[in-house]
Amino acid sequence: MKPILAKDLKKFIERFDNFKDGELRSIDVISPTTMSITLAGQDNAREFDWISMTFEFSGVSDARLLQNNKLSLVDMNDGINVIYEDDKFAFGIGDYDTISSTKNSTCYIVCSTLKYKEGMF
Repeated sequence: MKPILAKDLKKFIERFDNFKDGELRSIDVISPTTMSITLAGQDNAREFDWISMTFEFSGVSDARLLQNNKLSLVDMNDGINVIYEDDKFAFGIGDYDTISSTKNSTCYIVCSTLKYKEGMF
């Protein structure tokens, strides 16, 4: 897993076009303060080839999660958003620009540390 730095976050998310029209594959609760989400999207750096991406959230302070059997029903037209604000990362499904608005998402996680790992589609 590689850490995502706050200064690189916007460029990183834009590389995958916010995972618009992507696929939410799994949500795993590793511990009460560590969770992971795997999704698929197109990578601009690889000529828009599809890849899978696993995000690991550590120091989770707030979350609303979905059951894995409901993930295929999630509308990913707006993709995801990851925001860094007040020394926290916020992940949410949909188009949001603040941590407080992200909490309106059907699925969100607020944490202190964010890492990622690229995988095969």
